[in-house]
Amino acid sequence: ADARILFTTDRVGRDGKAFWGAYGASKCAIDGLAKTLAAELENSHIRVNTIDPGPTLTALRKRAFPGEDNASVQPPETPMPLYLWAMGPDSRTTNGQRLTWVDDHQ
Repeated sequence: ADARILFTTDRVGRDGKAFWGAYGASKCAIDGLAKTLAAELENSHIRVNTIDPGPTLTALRKRAFPGEDNASVQPPETPMPLYLWAMGPDSRTTNGQRLTWVDDHQ
């Protein structure tokens, strides 16, 4: 049996952004935790990765950018194929990676 641990991350965890310090630090920590877990679980059936879905229309984003045109931001179902791939059998050998919807799929 294969098991997966997936974390959702954000570019601001890699590229600091003014006034986003706490959020960016939390995403940087998630990236580090995922790398550490991936290394610790390397010889197991558990794979650990992070996914950066890119700008996505979530409740958090609506609160953070109240004046943003919602039609200009992808809905949550857009990056879902990457999550499904990462949970499925085709990702069996993918471990310790930062998967990015924006870079890989747009």
